[in-house]
Amino acid sequence: MLRLTLAFFALAKIVNAQSTATFMGAQGMGMGNASSGIAYEWGLFNNIGTIGLLTEGTAATGYHAQSRLPGANRMAFAFSAPLKSGAVALGAFRFGDELYNEHLLSAGYASTFGITTLGAKINYIQYQAQGFGTYTSLSFDVGGITKLSEMISLTASITNLTQSKIGGEDAKEQLPIRLIAGMVAKLSKQVCVTTEIEKDIALTTQWRSGLQYEFKGKFFARTGFNLNPASGFLGVGATRKVLQADYAVQFNSLTGASHQASITYHFRKRT
Repeated sequence: MLRLTLAFFALAKIVNAQSTATFMGAQGMGMGNASSGIAYEWGLFNNIGTIGLLTEGTAATGYHAQSRLPGANRMAFAFSAPLKSGAVALGAFRFGDELYNEHLLSAGYASTFGITTLGAKINYIQYQAQGFGTYTSLSFDVGGITKLSEMISLTASITNLTQSKIGGEDAKEQLPIRLIAGMVAKLSKQVCVTTEIEKDIALTTQWRSGLQYEFKGKFFARTGFNLNPASGFLGVGATRKVLQADYAVQFNSLTGASHQASITYHFRKRT
């Protein structure tokens, strides 16, 4: 029954071109995936503009497991490095199993201009469904973050700016177009609040919000909430010297609990 369900899911995704979201990183998930304004190693998959704020090179890997849908697990790797002007990032993402899967290879660049940091990335996307063949496409994303004050920043990003389609110029099915706008509030040295709205051209508007509390400069507690669909999130994290480990859990009435863990290596000791 499960494989039949996944087969139907795979067929529906190929026909409607509804790619799974590439939000990765247990830190962001612990904050309800309201992560488009967080300047961290997973910016490549959340908001490419934020990598321009990075001050150190990082390598990160993450795994997201669905308790009720083992064929819908996700994994990713991301590498980022600051340059004399801006920063670059490379990464790979995978969703699914042998029945249906999606692969994404991404490369991006971002730089700061005054109070605004802007970035762009290119994606090579591959869809594969058993019995339906393999489809590929290229897409472009853009994103940015503007620091209004030491406390408030505004963010925005667009997925599939070029309105790319599956299979090239003669294809009829368009990749999802998503627009995200949000705000980050640094209430104190320990407390950060994020909120954002996402509009997929083909779906209803989603609202996400999250909170992170840092204590002793080494430990983190996080929570978040989503609407459309309604989901709750909890997360924790710890950092020591060049390593950081994060864990998050999502609660959803439809898919149950899902879990994500990620580990980040910083190429120099964090300050």
